[in-house]
Amino acid sequence: MLMVNTNYIEGKQLEMLGLVKGSTIQTVHAGKDIMNSFKTLVGGELTSYNEMMNNARALATKRMCEEAESLGADAIVNIRYASSSISQGAAEVMAYGTAVKYKNI
Repeated sequence: MLMVNTNYIEGKQLEMLGLVKGSTIQTVHAGKDIMNSFKTLVGGELTSYNEMMNNARALATKRMCEEAESLGADAIVNIRYASSSISQGAAEVMAYGTAVKYKNI
């Protein structure tokens, strides 16, 4: 599945199929959450949160693609990501875009 963050695909005419999205809510292990709270005292990268967010983005993207495939899409254009904090150590990630099919000319 081709995914782009532009409104078009060079050299293709597109038929818009509709909005597709995928989301997930992820959290880190309670022990890691406690260790991250100590890390904020000394500074530095919170690697377990980075890992959590990377996994969340990958899962949200996969779910978005599955929804597009169910519509018969060839690609997804204008892809965007959004995230929000649900609670300490937990976040929602949403991927969304427009499913399109290539027009035969």
